[in-house]
Amino acid sequence: MRPAWTADGIGSKGKRVEEALRSGLRHGRWAAGEKIPSVRAMAEELGVHRLTVLKGYRLLEEEGLLEASYRSGYYVRAEVPAGEAAGSGVRWSYGAGTAYGAESRLSDIHRRAVRYRMSEALLDPTLLPNRFLARHAQEVIASQPLLLSTYSTVMGDGELREAMAGYMQDRRLELSAEELMVTTGAQQGMDLAFRALLQPGDKALIERPTYSPAIDMLRQLGVRMLPVEIRPDGYDLDRVEKLMAAERPKLFYLNPTYHNPTGYTVPVRQRKALLELAERYRCILIEDEAYSDLYFHEPPPAPLFAYDTEGWVVYLRSYSKYIAPGLRIAFLAARPPLLAAIRPLKALADGGTPLLGQKLFQSFFFSHRMQEHLAKLRVAVSMRKEAMEQALSASGWSWESPAGGLNLWVRLPEGMQASRLLERSLELSAAFVPGPICDPLDAMQDRIRLSYSLLDERRLAEGLARVLEAAEGMG
Repeated sequence: MRPAWTADGIGSKGKRVEEALRSGLRHGRWAAGEKIPSVRAMAEELGVHRLTVLKGYRLLEEEGLLEASYRSGYYVRAEVPAGEAAGSGVRWSYGAGTAYGAESRLSDIHRRAVRYRMSEALLDPTLLPNRFLARHAQEVIASQPLLLSTYSTVMGDGELREAMAGYMQDRRLELSAEELMVTTGAQQGMDLAFRALLQPGDKALIERPTYSPAIDMLRQLGVRMLPVEIRPDGYDLDRVEKLMAAERPKLFYLNPTYHNPTGYTVPVRQRKALLELAERYRCILIEDEAYSDLYFHEPPPAPLFAYDTEGWVVYLRSYSKYIAPGLRIAFLAARPPLLAAIRPLKALADGGTPLLGQKLFQSFFFSHRMQEHLAKLRVAVSMRKEAMEQALSASGWSWESPAGGLNLWVRLPEGMQASRLLERSLELSAAFVPGPICDPLDAMQDRIRLSYSLLDERRLAEGLARVLEAAEGMG
């Protein structure tokens, strides 16, 4: 029988200590037999009381993951007990376990029940023409009654791919329907591309900061990440070239248009230069674009894929943020050799994105009403961004105002830790994304991502007041 402070009895701070320890063990922060930080050092790092850390250490010692040495400290066990699933805290009687310590830190935040959710870069459902979508869906099903009685192909519905290829060609992207795959959200496309092109031990360039699930996916695959800072004016291309030349990474995952989480947009000259570097050093570019239609003034530059003539770009184009998000429709575009590597994994993953959703998306997206609605949507989202900036104007916090997208990347005052602020904000029913989970180096405690698209102006002001109240309590 466990002591009273174990498992559910350790509280939210204790749970955070436990999760930090398990994450460190899973990701190789401490090797087998290595001494972990002292109780005092870990308490300072996580901003909690030393007794809370000690309880966490004792819990993992009881589970056999750590061992204590008298007057020396705690060490990682040289051998993990047989039959324990890494990070689960549960001992199985039959020796089954996960191959990798999979985690989704962003999903963990989204699961928290809060009133003011500024952690999700999603549209407020009330901003969408829901009655039109519902009526249109009924018409599509009535006119095509066999939709629920058959599968799609692995690559996706041919009619939709033909229509989307023509639409993209009108927007400076030269490709055919055979170079498009329909995916269930861009995140599935990212996962398929990573698994098709990378093996454990490979190296990959990744922006710092970046979309946190990309970090979690690469860690699960056992890939060594090489961070590249993204700034308001783009990348340090000299550093990018040095990394490509010295490390020979297999790919570079990047989000150059209204970047998540910063909102930055990489200029045209750098986009062209990145293609030249990719060709020179044989590094595939995984371009993730989810927000390019959500610009506030001028449209953004053409994607890198528009300049790709030699097949070095895998282009992920999501519409699931603002075209019937419940359908989760996105597209993966690549030249035939790359698609040939990715297609078998799609077949194994789901056998093809559901046909009904594809047909509904096609009918919605190419309707005059939906294209007209996009213009109104840009205005509504821009107004919410301005409302968030107004609510933060007296805080002393700083940020670069984005020209599009759904997020503010905010710098906190010196000495304030994002993870501690999140913990206090959650207690006040407000959520955001802390900087460390967007950082492949697990740092950036001085940054938070605030999404302004899900809440209306009034609730944004109320939610930000909760976050600022939490910050004031830390002073």
